[in-house]
Amino acid sequence: MSPANRPDPGSVLIVDDVPENLSFLSDALDDAGYMVLVATSGLSALERLRHFQPEVILLDAVMPGIDGFETCRRIKAQPQTRSIPVIFMTGLTDSEDVVRGFEVGGTDYVTKPIKPDEVIARVATHIRNARLVRQTQNAIEATGLAVVILNHDVQPEWMTPGAEALLGNDCLVNGLPDALRSWLAAGKPLASPDDAAAVCDFDHQGEILRARLLGQGANSQLLLLEKQRARTPAENSLASYRLTQREVEVLMWVARGKTNKDIADILGMSPRTVNKHLEHIYVKLGVETRTAAAAFVNADA
Repeated sequence: MSPANRPDPGSVLIVDDVPENLSFLSDALDDAGYMVLVATSGLSALERLRHFQPEVILLDAVMPGIDGFETCRRIKAQPQTRSIPVIFMTGLTDSEDVVRGFEVGGTDYVTKPIKPDEVIARVATHIRNARLVRQTQNAIEATGLAVVILNHDVQPEWMTPGAEALLGNDCLVNGLPDALRSWLAAGKPLASPDDAAAVCDFDHQGEILRARLLGQGANSQLLLLEKQRARTPAENSLASYRLTQREVEVLMWVARGKTNKDIADILGMSPRTVNKHLEHIYVKLGVETRTAAAAFVNADA
């Protein structure tokens, strides 16, 4: 295969205060085809990252000045570098040091003395995984949807430009609005995305936004954000009965004569979920039939 057609292995930043280690690893990775950058301290690594973002960082845990753990923490605190996989290089094999590395955002670790073949294999794996994540993110961005990926601490890890436009581009640094964070922190595992508990309407800088939980795992959650239209007088009146925004929407369509199946198609949920919403609506309004519930809307029309 000619050099022009050879796949690009990727780029690596090596951070180590020992020149011999830098030379040894740099030569091994260079021979494997990687583009290699080096830094001899945590501060110089952070400075390099201001101008270039590699695909993987190999980071010595024990260095003078700011150590590898603090360097990693600072890397993960910056939106432009937080998604870069960090592999710790350490002679510290105590479990508490390994745990600390993961706590500050490390992705993996290798122990000294370094084995080049092992490092190259791990680097290749993490670059491949990072590229897959990036391709997925690019595909989500192409849809134009406002999507946020959250980590296990309910902090935004990544968001589309649409989500930044709704929440502000400082959200990755300052976190989610308080109302949304509280809702997520109090949440329970959901049966499905059209579960009533999967939707939260909240006020943000004078606008009503809706957050829909599309999925959740052990360490991440996926949110879809949408801007809501202003409520009508009838909807404001219904809100006084402590109806959720989703219940208000269901009731408004009931008042227009739509069946449960129609409402399910319009609102993107199952007919069974529509029926659950109606059960809650009847209790909150103190009625027993669709006609009686619809009368609350028509009375304020």
